[in-house]
Amino acid sequence: MQSDQPATTGRKKVGRPSRLSQPAIVEAAQRIVDTEGDGSLSMRRLARELSITPMALYHHVRDRDQLLRLLLETKARHQPRPALPDDPRERLTAAAQLLYDVLAECPFLGEILTSEELLNASSRWVTEAVLEAAIGCGFTLEEAVALYRAVAHYTGGELLIRLTRERHLAHLDHPPYRSHAMAALRSATHPRLSALADRWPALTARDTHATGLEALLDGFFRTAGRGGPQTPAPS
Repeated sequence: MQSDQPATTGRKKVGRPSRLSQPAIVEAAQRIVDTEGDGSLSMRRLARELSITPMALYHHVRDRDQLLRLLLETKARHQPRPALPDDPRERLTAAAQLLYDVLAECPFLGEILTSEELLNASSRWVTEAVLEAAIGCGFTLEEAVALYRAVAHYTGGELLIRLTRERHLAHLDHPPYRSHAMAALRSATHPRLSALADRWPALTARDTHATGLEALLDGFFRTAGRGGPQTPAPS
């Protein structure tokens, strides 16, 4: 049975490796993503990079999904794992932020988020950190799972929207339709939006993930986390 765990590779080699292996395949796939973008990564393109036939490649990597999983696991394994704060609430926030940090620079994010298998492959240790921190805050295991699910969906949505917007704007050769639509608004019918028309692009492009994450966790402490740390009532 083939292992999904690529070993650490050494110096990069260009061209056909002396012995084909998953680590060599992952290294070549990462080169393609880095130099040509994730849209160019296919099994045929990878076979050309390695100077082999696609059939030879399939003996080591089942399909593109497995290839992406291998790339993600390599990235996650090399992601720095900072020491988490001692305070339970701060530890939970830091652990939840790790998921964002692991996924933020993945160019093939859309495919990750639409496949539960791929997302799990990249974030098992992050999932464990979030669950452990939540339990340390007084949540039950079931509540901790619900919290992780909410954090993962929020983080994935934030990243996917950001990635989609950036790719869309990068291919435009004219101002986006939103700019025209906002400029056409009348204060009589849309007073708030028309007042923000000039500032709207800058305001909506800001990275507000950390602020939203805090608000999300606050909500869990007020509802699902009834057994967790409570703020003492004023005397």
